[in-house]
Amino acid sequence: MKNNKYTARSRRKMSIRNKIFGTPEKPRLSVFRSNLHFYGQLIDDENGKTLLSVSSNSTEVEEQIKSSKEVKGKKGIAFIIGSMLGKKITEAKIENVVFDRNGYLYHGRVKAFADGVRKSGIKF
Repeated sequence: MKNNKYTARSRRKMSIRNKIFGTPEKPRLSVFRSNLHFYGQLIDDENGKTLLSVSSNSTEVEEQIKSSKEVKGKKGIAFIIGSMLGKKITEAKIENVVFDRNGYLYHGRVKAFADGVRKSGIKF
């Protein structure tokens, strides 16, 4: 029963990853969240390459967070990261992605990130 929360997440993660696979036409949008930061990346699993990535500790995100006043808390930061990644995805001319929540529940920061990406016109 030790670390039950972490074993449950790893079980969910493996169950999800067995079903999801990213291609160059429809890459996998993976999410990772820590206590302080949030990361999102677009992955092509066929070639084993990361196409795009955005994180909360990059300088461009920090500047946008400081300049916008409506950001409140970690969910607001996750929404900004999602919208920035969505803009990069549309610049790369990719319309559809496969969302990999990486074993996290679709709630809170993960949902705010997904809403930010959808706001840019990307379809899951």
